[in-house]
Amino acid sequence: MGVIKYIVDLGPTVMLPMIIFIIGLLLREGIGKSLRSGLTVGIGFVGINLVISLMTTNLGDAAKAMAENYNLGLNVIDLGWPGTTPMAWASDVGLIAIPVAIIVNIIMLVTKMTKVVNVDIWNIWHFAFTGAIMQVATGSFVWAIVGIVIHAAIAFKLGDIFTPVTDEYFGLEGIAMPHGSSAYMGVLAVPIDDLIEKIPGLNKITLTPEKIEEKLGVFGQPTIIGAVLGFIIGILAQYPIGDSLTLAVQMAGVMVLMPMVVKLIMEGLIPISEAARKLLEKHFSGADFRIGLDCALMLGDSAVVASSMLFVPLSLLIAVLLPGNQILPFGDLATIGFFVAIAVGVHKGNVFRTLFSGTAIMTMTIWIANQMATLQQQLGQSVGLTNPGEKISSLDQAGSPLTYLLTKGVTVEMGIGFFVILVIYVVCFAYSYIKYKRGTLYVEEF
Repeated sequence: MGVIKYIVDLGPTVMLPMIIFIIGLLLREGIGKSLRSGLTVGIGFVGINLVISLMTTNLGDAAKAMAENYNLGLNVIDLGWPGTTPMAWASDVGLIAIPVAIIVNIIMLVTKMTKVVNVDIWNIWHFAFTGAIMQVATGSFVWAIVGIVIHAAIAFKLGDIFTPVTDEYFGLEGIAMPHGSSAYMGVLAVPIDDLIEKIPGLNKITLTPEKIEEKLGVFGQPTIIGAVLGFIIGILAQYPIGDSLTLAVQMAGVMVLMPMVVKLIMEGLIPISEAARKLLEKHFSGADFRIGLDCALMLGDSAVVASSMLFVPLSLLIAVLLPGNQILPFGDLATIGFFVAIAVGVHKGNVFRTLFSGTAIMTMTIWIANQMATLQQQLGQSVGLTNPGEKISSLDQAGSPLTYLLTKGVTVEMGIGFFVILVIYVVCFAYSYIKYKRGTLYVEEF
């Protein structure tokens, strides 16, 4: 456990390259190719961290300014995943979650319950967080392990369900995205997309970066769109014109840089994933395995980046209008792309439709995170990372319907809100699964 803890403490920028390097050696890719793949992935994550930092620092400050200027009265701070991840790893079940998730994955592969071979060890922190919150709520280590097992099993199945989207829209053939907010929130987008398709007028509106560029010419290019969104956010934050223009250039930079750094990660990961898939298919004839990787691979899509920026002010608006909410979206504003990426793919890059599904996703996320704030505060105090009286929560993963339903279900804290979320989520999950099994979850338009 000491070695695992040391590796985990290094963070994804070092941890993932090490894992990729080791996997490359196991797949007999050679030291040179394995080292190159690992370092390329590491460089890509350094780049993503820089771009996210650019968004966090600048968009985060703008969001805070908006909240203060309009006296929103939101006093629970969203720590975001950077502040929440250490809580999950530092908990009693943090490191145990890794072998537990691996065992779950192996059992599901052997029993043919999933095709996902997960190599994304870092993001097992999502399962660990669910387990840690359940332990805080129940005082039971056993329930914590049960939470990890159930969350892991559902996540790997979600990886299967959305392979048509990752294959066809994102062009990540042979790769699955089983982790995080994008996977478990993607199920909301599937019925919403079908509903919009049945509404005359709305079903004809297509707003993709390509369509915008086609209609508006140079003014529809992703760089210009990023600049316009950045400037509008600056104005809403009541920045001086000069500062708003600076934010515009910074967000234009995000639109350009994010696809570039994601391309680096893909360059490092895809050869390893292909080698792994071929090896598995050789030893398990006829099996169609998918390599489970980080959802960051989807963030390079221009429609995902544009939607992410649009939902910075929209998430704040939702937080203000949502009855009883006390959470100020902050730490995760820069990474809203993770929440809506699968939805963007389901809608085939149609940002207009993503406005509907994204609103549903962020409303549910903020509402749940508000309900889970007390438990996350207790978790933070138990691992020594927050002080008594600090009002904190996180959209990722305290806003997860999986964590919420498991925790409140076990503790039998079942108010009206619980049953509303339960019905909506189960129906959307079942609907998405049925469409996946029928081969109709993602159908190309000709």
